[in-house]
Amino acid sequence: MPDVVEETDPEGVDYGWVMQTTFVLTIVVGAPVVALVAFVSGVSIPTWSAQAAFAIRVGAVVWIVTAVAVYLYARRTAVDADAEG
Repeated sequence: MPDVVEETDPEGVDYGWVMQTTFVLTIVVGAPVVALVAFVSGVSIPTWSAQAAFAIRVGAVVWIVTAVAVYLYARRTAVDADAEG
């Protein structure tokens, strides 16, 4: 079996981890948030295109908040790991 070549040792923030974690958390957290906002707002969303547009608008806000939070967490833990080592 050949040696694994695809290894990284990131210094600072691991942006691959940030992107993957943001993707997963946005789906896991975003779907219930979109459903909850649709339910709480009480606005009628009669067509599929209106529902999709609503989900995109709310999901975009969830994505931005999640991405910033994950990045800040990764940066804080990277700084903490550098301070310990």
